Amino acid sequence: MGSASHNARTEALMEKTIEQANVKGRSLWDDARARLMRNRAAVASFVLLSVITLLAIVGPWVWPHEYDHVYKSKVGIGPTLEQLFIFGTDSQGRDLFVRLLFGLRVSLAVGVIATFVSLVIGVIWGATAGYIGGKVDEFMMRIVDTLYAMPFIFFVIILMVVFKDFTTGRPALNILLIFVAIGAVEWLTMARIVRGQTIALKRKEFIEAAEAAGVRPFTIIRRHIVPNVLGPVVVYVTLTIPSVILAESFLSFLGLGVQEPLTSLGKLISNGAQDMETMPWTLLFPAIAMMVTLFCFNFIGDGLRDAIDPKDR
Repeated sequence: MGSASHNARTEALMEKTIEQANVKGRSLWDDARARLMRNRAAVASFVLLSVITLLAIVGPWVWPHEYDHVYKSKVGIGPTLEQLFIFGTDSQGRDLFVRLLFGLRVSLAVGVIATFVSLVIGVIWGATAGYIGGKVDEFMMRIVDTLYAMPFIFFVIILMVVFKDFTTGRPALNILLIFVAIGAVEWLTMARIVRGQTIALKRKEFIEAAEAAGVRPFTIIRRHIVPNVLGPVVVYVTLTIPSVILAESFLSFLGLGVQEPLTSLGKLISNGAQDMETMPWTLLFPAIAMMVTLFCFNFIGDGLRDAIDPKDR
């Protein structure tokens, strides 16, 4: 009787083990995605940001008004459905809605591309310094400390002023300079984050196994270090984009950013601030658009941080 009961328990345990083995395992990224999807604020922000991005890309092409077309008889009219001036016009008679969509396009492009520039430089710099260590690490991080000592906006303004004559009358080159100027200083924090993560990783068993197998240092950095620091980097990227958008807006507000006839959120807010007493809609709508966009990026960044944080798994 006891033997039969023991055999039954053994068979039940074996069946349970087989069932568990057949269940498809979930990776850490799958678990993080599931946790992110349960964050309603992050999901709603992602959907809203996707809609805003789609409107910014497609809207200026399908809207009946051009972003740079001047309607001399429609200067400074308020929001109206007549002829689809739903956000009114600015002080020069240009449709504010299509200019807002175009400004969103430029600001998002500056935010994403300048952040990508800082991502590439910061990850390479930080991973190299952290993995090699020693005098190389000390020399590379002293460069970072020296650049950190310079005021961020002051450094960007110097670059913009030095190359202003070269970019005057060339709006595309001016935007390219903004990409480079902001991205060239935003990488400093990224490099410090990646360096810290790399120092924590380089004594792990899989890194030591790769070293023992004779894998070259830069191959280890590319194949093992960089993929394993992407979690914190992705979170920081989502929080860097809004700060870059704000930096570009500040430059445009000072007149050092996007040149006419192109526009950005900062340029629209700057123009709206000059006309806020007589045409408050020219300031209200761009300010709301910037606020909503920045909130979306911050909620997404918070959601990613909570989803990737190993302490919450």
